[in-house]
Amino acid sequence: MNNNTAEENSEINVSPVKPPRGSDLKKRTITAAVYILVLVAFFVLKITVNLVCFDALVLVFSGLGTYEMLRAFRGKLHKSQQVVVMVFALAIILTYAVTDAVYTQIFKVSLDPTTGRNYAPHITFVVFIAGLSVLFGLLVFAHQNVTLESTGCACLCYLYPSVFLLVLSFCNHMPESSEIAILFVFVICPFADTFAFLFGKLFGRYLPAKIAPSISPNKTVIGCFGGLLGGAVGAVVIFFIYYWLGQYFEFGALTLDWINLVFYIGLGVLTAAFTEFGDLVESGIKRKLGIKDMGKVLPGHGGVLDRIDSTLYASLIVCLVVVVKIMITG
Repeated sequence: MNNNTAEENSEINVSPVKPPRGSDLKKRTITAAVYILVLVAFFVLKITVNLVCFDALVLVFSGLGTYEMLRAFRGKLHKSQQVVVMVFALAIILTYAVTDAVYTQIFKVSLDPTTGRNYAPHITFVVFIAGLSVLFGLLVFAHQNVTLESTGCACLCYLYPSVFLLVLSFCNHMPESSEIAILFVFVICPFADTFAFLFGKLFGRYLPAKIAPSISPNKTVIGCFGGLLGGAVGAVVIFFIYYWLGQYFEFGALTLDWINLVFYIGLGVLTAAFTEFGDLVESGIKRKLGIKDMGKVLPGHGGVLDRIDSTLYASLIVCLVVVVKIMITG
């Protein structure tokens, strides 16, 4: 009974997020602009210098995001668990980025088994399992200080966000279409968020049905629909951006035909759906923890996780669809 009361109180104490006003809106706008400039800068470095430049950004996201998760769970984890989570969360990103770069850029080995074997995914998986093994091992070596509950919380901090960001690193290292994948992950999300906000603002009073009232009271069904439309619009923008960039960089050829455009729009809508779900997942985590934001490093937005939460799930579907397309079309 006490546990139920505590959970109810934690949810009551977290008031619905109000739209930013005045100075808060200005901070949010400036932060968003800086964030976009950073993404553009690292994307340019990826296509002009080396793809590992973008891995550096993913590694920063992993470090800051994991720190925010550990901070949110700090009363539930022992210091030894926090150290293990941070070390291995960074290790899996670094391991994949370095080993794949060694295989593909030094040994000139692709993921195609006919040209050689790239063991970067295998090595990374072993490092990931090693992290879990050490966390479980603390039940022996730090038996008096850790519990099964704290081990479960540590595993959550280990998986979220770094394993999702590892998928983003996979997108970055695709032998082809990696630029498309990166653009979809980071362009569709703001389009979906913007259209969802506009639709909610314009039509929310007429169609007030909530999509998940106990988790995110401000999100409406009509806003969700707007987000999907935003994903379609963003996909059209990506289609023409990628075609334009292909004229100046060594990208795969993209023809301006309706089949490619339909594929882009379909992936855009799907990505927007995962974007909105990813945002709800983090809202659910924050509700359970009784907090409003995961951090304060980004003025007007909260923490890094508050900024990239939607992109984590977006990377999953983008990576899957693009890889399947490559497998089918060759």
